[in-house]
Amino acid sequence: MSVTRELPPMAKKNHTIGASTRTAWTLNRRASFWVSFCVSVHTLWTSAAPALSYRLYAKEWRLSPIETTGVFAIYPVFVAGTLVLLGDVSDHIGRRLTMLVALACSLAGALILACAVNLEWLLAARAIMGVGVGLGSGSSTAAILEFSADGDPERAAAATNVAQAIGFATALLLGGALIQYAPWPLRLDFLVLAAVIIVLMVGVWFLPQRIASADRWSPRMPNVPANIRGVFGLASLAAVIAFASGAVLLSLGGEMAHDLVDSASALTNGAILASFAIVSAVVTGFAKKLSPKHSLLLGAVAASFGLLLLWLATSRHDLPILLAATSFAGVGYALLFLGALAVLNAAAPVDNRGGVLSAFYLIGYLSMGSFALALGAVARTWGLAVAVATGSFTLVTLAVVTFAFAAARPLPVTGRSEKTSEG
Repeated sequence: MSVTRELPPMAKKNHTIGASTRTAWTLNRRASFWVSFCVSVHTLWTSAAPALSYRLYAKEWRLSPIETTGVFAIYPVFVAGTLVLLGDVSDHIGRRLTMLVALACSLAGALILACAVNLEWLLAARAIMGVGVGLGSGSSTAAILEFSADGDPERAAAATNVAQAIGFATALLLGGALIQYAPWPLRLDFLVLAAVIIVLMVGVWFLPQRIASADRWSPRMPNVPANIRGVFGLASLAAVIAFASGAVLLSLGGEMAHDLVDSASALTNGAILASFAIVSAVVTGFAKKLSPKHSLLLGAVAASFGLLLLWLATSRHDLPILLAATSFAGVGYALLFLGALAVLNAAAPVDNRGGVLSAFYLIGYLSMGSFALALGAVARTWGLAVAVATGSFTLVTLAVVTFAFAAARPLPVTGRSEKTSEG
């Protein structure tokens, strides 16, 4: 394990970025970056882990569509609540301690899911996992930027997007394989997730403690400075589309593929839904050279196309079209998330970065939860096909608005954009 010695005692009194409060051995900058990257992977793995299990829960326990989407929705609701109360806590107590608590909550939720016997257990598990992801999202995103070699906001945004895509794809591919071929289809994938989280906790334990703000912390809403609220509004609109698209796929995707497209294989359905994340990761690699404005514009177009294809796939019961829909949705998610996060990383002041990023995730997860509940209610009243159509056309409308706003307003110049203009 690559490690460096702790800073001298005199440096420990200075609770600023780069100062450490631990006396044990700590990971060096590069290793710390990869540990923070893996914590970000865990957030979307935790989020997507039960996606293919909802249909099995509904069948085994005779749950209605609104009950299954309610299990999904309680998770982003608790994520959002955590972000409201504790959104900027990592700026005050440090990224390391915040990520440790986050992982402990995720571990507890995974173990409860592995032992779940009824709906109440599912609700409790997803609520606890929501707290974990709420604490882990903003803190791991800030840590990725702070531990990156060059501090480039665009590269840090790309790394975060790739990390979350890996987590999303792993949850769906591994979950689909274990459900289809392994014993304990409603247990084993959560036990595997729990084992991974334990390993991550060991890695996070050896991170250096970095505290961004010397101000005393108290529970409060994540603060967005007045001078970046216009940019934050555009980034939040992009987050709504990206996260709500994920809500459609995660809360209804398994039932959509099985009931509307007539695909009975959990592994096939997991692979199709995972194409959303796989394509997202690939596109992120190519999109790093795009300016944030171009990322937002192209992302709005790609998301619209993917959502229209999703409606077409369920209307025609066509599996290849569903694969194309999830792939284009992945392109849209990657570009929207990358563009939004790049401008926020560039615009947010360093001593308030955790709070700004937590506010960004707050908007995203609130939209995810409310969207899932609304679609569950529509599915219960008018059927799953109507719910998919409603969600698709609503998000296409928001994508058109995002395109118009991104085209009309100037965006902050990031480090890479500035170098490009100088060249």
